[in-house]
Amino acid sequence: MVNKEVNDNTRERILIAAKKVFLLKGMAGARMQDIADEAGINKAMLHYYYRSKEKLFEMIFEEALAQFFPKIVDIIDSGIPLFEKIALFCSEYIDMMLKNTYLPLFVLNEVNKQPEYFKERFWKGKNSLFEKFAAEIAAEIKGRRMKNINPAHLFINMISMCIFPFIAKPLWMMSTNMDELQFRGFMEQRKTEIPKFIIESIKK
Repeated sequence: MVNKEVNDNTRERILIAAKKVFLLKGMAGARMQDIADEAGINKAMLHYYYRSKEKLFEMIFEEALAQFFPKIVDIIDSGIPLFEKIALFCSEYIDMMLKNTYLPLFVLNEVNKQPEYFKERFWKGKNSLFEKFAAEIAAEIKGRRMKNINPAHLFINMISMCIFPFIAKPLWMMSTNMDELQFRGFMEQRKTEIPKFIIESIKK
């Protein structure tokens, strides 16, 4: 039992260290020695748990994307009314970022560096989701419940308004003298402020 606990603790330390190193240096710039140093273990022990940098990175990247996308996919794919969907999307997106603050930069950096890998492993068949979202918008416009807007602009507005504060967090906190608790409170407010702003700007 003790050995299992030790193993689990060591694995967790390695994963935390690897997330930090990969976030700072990316896949290409990170070294196994960097991760071992950050975890406070020697490189031989790191190789005992994880055979290669590539395998460790793949595990972390897949874990990150597994947290990042399924909820968003489920919301877009759900049958709830469009304005409710926008509100839920913004709330869940921000909540997910607050629970995993390393995610936005980590995922965006690596998707930009490895777009084909991302498309091959994680985005197969997902194009239909945007098509469904666009069709819902078209129906709202046709029903005169919503202004004429390009679905791509609306979708990008939703994502960027949620994610930008996390990407610019250090600069924003420095500029406003916010501490971590204040930043979290600010983002909790944005769960309702963003959809309110978006919905009021597009509804007739």
